[in-house]
Amino acid sequence: MFASNSLAAWLAYQERTHHKSVELGLERVGEVGRRLGLVPAQAVTLTVGGTNGKGSSVTLAAEIYRAAGYRVGRFVSPHLQRYNERVAIDGIEASDQDLCRAFAAIDAARAEIPLTYFEFGALAALWLFREAAVAVQVLEVGMGGRLDAVNIVDADCALVTNIGLDHTDWLGPDRDSIGFEKAGIMRGGRPAIVVENAPPRRLLEHAGAIGAELTLLGRDYSWSRQADGRWDWLGGGRRITGLPPPALAGAMQYRNAAGVIAAVTALQAQRPVSEAAIRSALPALVLRGRYERRGNTILDVAHNVESAEVLADNLRGESGAGKTWLVLGMLADKPVEAVCAVLAPLVQAAVFAGLPPPRGLDAAALQQRAAAAGLRGALRDDVVQAYRAAQALAGPDDRIVVCGSFLTVEAVANLLC
Repeated sequence: MFASNSLAAWLAYQERTHHKSVELGLERVGEVGRRLGLVPAQAVTLTVGGTNGKGSSVTLAAEIYRAAGYRVGRFVSPHLQRYNERVAIDGIEASDQDLCRAFAAIDAARAEIPLTYFEFGALAALWLFREAAVAVQVLEVGMGGRLDAVNIVDADCALVTNIGLDHTDWLGPDRDSIGFEKAGIMRGGRPAIVVENAPPRRLLEHAGAIGAELTLLGRDYSWSRQADGRWDWLGGGRRITGLPPPALAGAMQYRNAAGVIAAVTALQAQRPVSEAAIRSALPALVLRGRYERRGNTILDVAHNVESAEVLADNLRGESGAGKTWLVLGMLADKPVEAVCAVLAPLVQAAVFAGLPPPRGLDAAALQQRAAAAGLRGALRDDVVQAYRAAQALAGPDDRIVVCGSFLTVEAVANLLC
């Protein structure tokens, strides 16, 4: 059994305990969860899946429940700068010491069972939430849903933000296949909120087959935005008017917030939430790397078509007189050409950055794939070099957009600390 008081040592150990970085499936992680007594969960559980908007939805839901006076656990992934960002209780990130204690308990319980890095993290969050006796735990799905580690817990409410083409090697080639995987977090007889007007057929079929209490955007709840940015929400016999806008930028954040309000409304019988709690949480929402401004730099973890479209909408909404510089670094399994096609009309100059193997694209390969979508620019070996090149060339009225991967944004965020 491994023993250390160093978080870095534990994370390095976890990367060695399984021969694959990703292995979807609930049998191994579920058995360890049962040995630890983490399932069934004692806390009311809201599980959030989807292609985009998971992190902001999880964070807002946790903030609402905190504002309502509950002890709340929040699990998100991946992190941007520090692993501790993944696990928070009442808004306070888990300490290195707490994470090491959780990892030690998991390592002892797993014995001969191999776990991936993500599975260790999901179990650590559940272990710490159980130890802290949280009243509510809000969990972000890592990939898909049906076979994701967080799905060892039966969600009291499932929230699916949207369905886009991402992780197709693992989840399937189309929205129907991916929708089915994401519907796997739903449970029969329990609320399932879908933040889409027209969800994929297989998601709807699965929800119907298991008897989930399906709530659809546009059919069962709705939202409308006022001219001053305030907005109204209607659904589940509840109407809330004049809500403050979400603190995160972009029209998509209204839709995500509407889905979260639908979820907390569906859980009213178990964890009542006042209108005042919702109002206070919306402007308090903070999530790093989501259209985050630092001086003339915009950090955004957009890495698929849907998130690139949201980024593009935000950029169009605040166009200025200067140039838009793009610092782009992406993973090889992402839709590089499609993302570049979305961003190309808004970019006057680009610098392509290499990301480390095995998944990262080197700068030359990224430059070649981007050119196929009409986006051209210089190249540098890594993100820091690419960002410094853009900084050196950008004028006083220019903006630098850094996107394409959590790894890309992390490198610049660390530079700007």
